[in-house]
Amino acid sequence: MKAVVISSPGGPEALEVREVEDLPAPGDGEVLVKVAAAGVNRADTVQRQGKYPPPPGASLYPGLECSGTILALGANVPPRWAVGDQVCALLTGGGYAEKVVVPTGQLLPVPEGVSLTDAAGLPEVACTVWSTVFMTSHLSPGESFLIHGGSSGIGTFAIQIAKHLGIKVFVTAGSEEKLAACKDLGADVCINYKTEDFVARIKEETDGKGVDVILDNIGGSYLQRNLNSLAVDGRLFIIGFMGGVVTEVNLAVMLARRLTVQAAGLRNRNLTNKAQIVSEVEKNVWPAVVLGKVKPVVYKTFPLSEAAESHKLMETSSHIGKILLIP
Repeated sequence: MKAVVISSPGGPEALEVREVEDLPAPGDGEVLVKVAAAGVNRADTVQRQGKYPPPPGASLYPGLECSGTILALGANVPPRWAVGDQVCALLTGGGYAEKVVVPTGQLLPVPEGVSLTDAAGLPEVACTVWSTVFMTSHLSPGESFLIHGGSSGIGTFAIQIAKHLGIKVFVTAGSEEKLAACKDLGADVCINYKTEDFVARIKEETDGKGVDVILDNIGGSYLQRNLNSLAVDGRLFIIGFMGGVVTEVNLAVMLARRLTVQAAGLRNRNLTNKAQIVSEVEKNVWPAVVLGKVKPVVYKTFPLSEAAESHKLMETSSHIGKILLIP
């Protein structure tokens, strides 16, 4: 089969499509999926640079989500899954290939009304957002929610699911075009972080209270400002470090306003934990997708042979929504 291989850690040119050995037959509780499309995520670019190695036992090929058709079943696969089913899946790696083996706990049916290709853009964003701000930070109807990078794949999903659940949504983004896209998806308050102080704007919009939950992909350089933007009992969830991992912070505000700071990723969680998240996503998010309240936002698709171009686009951050690869 063909797969994208990281020839050596480095820039996008390190990605090469090669003919590789066929995958072993699916094992206990696994299925073999013929990949229709794979999502491109920022984590893939970090892996390509050699800074985010796959966990032990995971595929060495990049790709943390895909859609496709079940080709073969391993032993003890739940009866709900059959050869020929159209699925999308959360992966530990291996999505940038023609085929991938997936534990059944990480499979989702392609939601009614979503194309097989577009479905590849749902698992990683849905599982990330649901497991962080909903399952952990308990973001609830009537609360307020700030999303940094509102026009990203995660941002475009988070806006839609939060609005569907009756939450007031604030976003930051770096251009008027991106802010307009966020507004079209339902964001209530759109802040250009290049021209505005997001802390001041949030205070102004909330009568000085702040927001209840923040989903942050920046990390270090935003930590103090995020804490200063939270309301009493506010929760900050960090899922990325585009602004670095080291900073100096005044913690007094945490004590004064009973703030919580948490951080997590998906990839290194165990199979049981991932299966629990996927199950919660199917129960809580999939009905909203079927109703058309949450739609995958796909910016551009590339053939697998142009994986390097897809990473170049991801690293410009000029996209709005998801970037997909098509084998």
